[in-house]
Amino acid sequence: MPQPLELGLDTFGDVTADAAGQPLHHAQVLRNIVAEAELADQVGLDLFGVGEHHRDDFAVSAPEVVLAAIAARTTRIRLGSAVTVLSSDDPVRVFERFSTLDALSNGRAEVIVGRGSFTESFPLFGFKLEQYEQLFEERMALFVQLLKEGPTTWSGETRAALKDQRVYPPTEGGSLRTWVAVGGTPQSVVRAAHHGLPLMLAVIGGDALGFVPFVDLYKRALEAGGRAMLPVGVHSPGHVAHTDEQACEEFFPHYAAMHSRIGKERGWPPLTRAAFDQMTGPTGALCVGSPGTVAAKIVRAARALGLARFDLKYSAGTLPHEQMMKSIELYGTQVAPLVRRQLAD
Repeated sequence: MPQPLELGLDTFGDVTADAAGQPLHHAQVLRNIVAEAELADQVGLDLFGVGEHHRDDFAVSAPEVVLAAIAARTTRIRLGSAVTVLSSDDPVRVFERFSTLDALSNGRAEVIVGRGSFTESFPLFGFKLEQYEQLFEERMALFVQLLKEGPTTWSGETRAALKDQRVYPPTEGGSLRTWVAVGGTPQSVVRAAHHGLPLMLAVIGGDALGFVPFVDLYKRALEAGGRAMLPVGVHSPGHVAHTDEQACEEFFPHYAAMHSRIGKERGWPPLTRAAFDQMTGPTGALCVGSPGTVAAKIVRAARALGLARFDLKYSAGTLPHEQMMKSIELYGTQVAPLVRRQLAD
């Protein structure tokens, strides 16, 4: 019998605004994230993920520390990264930090590793962008070895070699749940299958059904490697309010401002309201709307892609903490039951 779809929440710790529209201090944003995770636990959601960034518009640079604070204030929700930028980190330290989190949370830790969509961590930690691919390939290979939790022997060009080295603490349950985040490149999909790890697709633009070929590729790559099918998840931005109109009016100005800010760095055109309305429509990537609207979009994606998990990236630029709290409440108490009931039917 198929397992029920897991429903989670992700945040990058976006620096939000107060009632006067002024940005909050990073410290207050971090405290608010803990409160948001507590609410997610209370309303019965399955996972709370915290992403890693190293820039002034995001407050979280050390997800594991934030997740450890959350672990002490929650009882059942799983705690993970969204994403850990493995290319500019040390796989040994990543494993050590998450296995420590796993111990403190009584086995609730998981990690999503990826290359990340920002590059600030490379110069910050002394890595060369021209080694972008090599860094991830080597660190991914080492991390997969570490996940076996035995003596590790490994060598490469971007890190000191290991010979029969054990890493501590080991997880109490014998395994650290790990996903590979993919933004939509076939090479990344095949890499996840090659390493035998679940696939987390970042659907942040276009139609989620456009990712069906990637799921098919993942299945074929797993079969070619003699592996059984592994879980596939999706991460998408969204916001829930009582009505579609309310959700869009609350979300749009903050999402558009964030889009414009990042777009200046990447050469994107400004986000128009017409484009936003298309993105929040039935085939758009943004899960913004009433509980019924958001549930329908999640169900559509889950059925088409055969999902094991859906994570809503509920933070969006300066979207206020109070509105995010209401969104979390509605997601857990109304969207989640609707999704589970519709998928069961």
